[in-house]
Amino acid sequence: MPKCYQLIGVPASGKSTWAKSQEWFNDCIYVSTDAWVELEAHRQGKTYSEVFTDYMPKAVNLMAAQVVDAREQGKDIIWDQTSTSAVSRARKFHMLPEYDHIAVVFQTPDEEEHQRRLKTRPGKIIPEAVLFDMVWNFEMPTEEEGFKEIWRVS
Repeated sequence: MPKCYQLIGVPASGKSTWAKSQEWFNDCIYVSTDAWVELEAHRQGKTYSEVFTDYMPKAVNLMAAQVVDAREQGKDIIWDQTSTSAVSRARKFHMLPEYDHIAVVFQTPDEEEHQRRLKTRPGKIIPEAVLFDMVWNFEMPTEEEGFKEIWRVS
């Protein structure tokens, strides 16, 4: 049965860095709206933040098409989004009902480390209120949601 690794954590918690460091990364289809936004920003010679609002709907559609393609090929998927709520994770279960879903949960760094990491991402500004909301409303994934396994990355 193919696997979907749902990376779960706030921005700058280490999801993308961790995924790309795994030996088995290249055997999976990597899907991320951020990757599409970053590609478009580079194409336009702008920053992530400058293209985010206008381009995000297209990025979502491109990522969804990648998911459908991976599903049709029966490929394992690394799904790199914040996925901090059960509702956002449910959409992934709905798109991939025949997959074994593995939650890969990233701890929110302490405030000082989190701010340091966010500052290493020039041109990618996430409003403080949005970050606060994600941290405050973070829902820990459960097996009851449908996860076969839950991994914790510190």
